[in-house]
Formats: sequence, structure tokens, C-alpha cells
Amino acid sequence: MAVHVLTVLAYKEGDRVTSAFLAGSVNTNPVIIRRLLLDLQRARLIETTKGAGAGSRLSRAPGRINLAEVFRAVEEHETFGRPSGKPNQACPVAQCMRDELDRVFASARAALESDLERTTLADLMKAARDCACSDKKNE
Repeated sequence: MAVHVLTVLAYKEGDRVTSAFLAGSVNTNPVIIRRLLLDLQRARLIETTKGAGAGSRLSRAPGRINLAEVFRAVEEHETFGRPSGKPNQACPVAQCMRDELDRVFASARAALESDLERTTLADLMKAARDCACSDKKNE
């Protein structure tokens, strides 16, 4: 949802966009969008104003915002969950499984973020425009 919202903001090229408009695009409630916008604002990916001319816009050019930044802005929990309880110390598997999985999951998250860093909002905006143009040709 965050990527969708940010791509709409990129598509609007600096115009302020309301949470109601974004909610309509995502097909969700504006309250959910406003909560998401707060996360994106804390991450300094967007600027939001209230009052006359209210709305949100990107804080920098779409080509300078990559998907890893978006992921970090909205990912509240560990990417890969693990049990919250203590492992059974009498079990030889349980004694080392948590540390081993932590290592594997840290490596996987690093690989995911590395891959996400290669895609920017400008890339997604271009794909959206290309898709819209393709749809018009097929009408």
C-alpha cells in the first residue's frame, strides 16, 4: 500500500494529494491512509500540510526514493517472525535453532533490502505510465 501511495504522489508530480484521493486509489478507508502517511512522513519520504492546500507530496524526486526506504518506513516487525517464548534448553535442536535462524533471516532481509534498493519510485511511475498508454492503445 505504501508503494502504491508513493507512486501516486510521484505520478502527481509535486501536486498535493489528499488522503481521500489516495484512499480512493488504493480502495481503502482514508483513516488507514492517514496512518500510513504518518509513517512515511516520519521517514521523511513525504511532506504533508493541513488547512488550505492540504495534502501530501513527495519530499524529494521519485528517482531518489527507492523501495528499500519505503520498506524500512512501514515494516514495524521483524521480516521473519520467531517464537517469543524461551526455547527448551533440554532439546539439542532448540539450543541452537534461534541463533541459526537469526543469522539466516538477517541474511535474507539484507538480500531483500539490497534488491529493493535497485527499484525507485521513478521506475514504478514509468511502469504505470507505460501501462496506461498500453491500455489506451488496446481500446
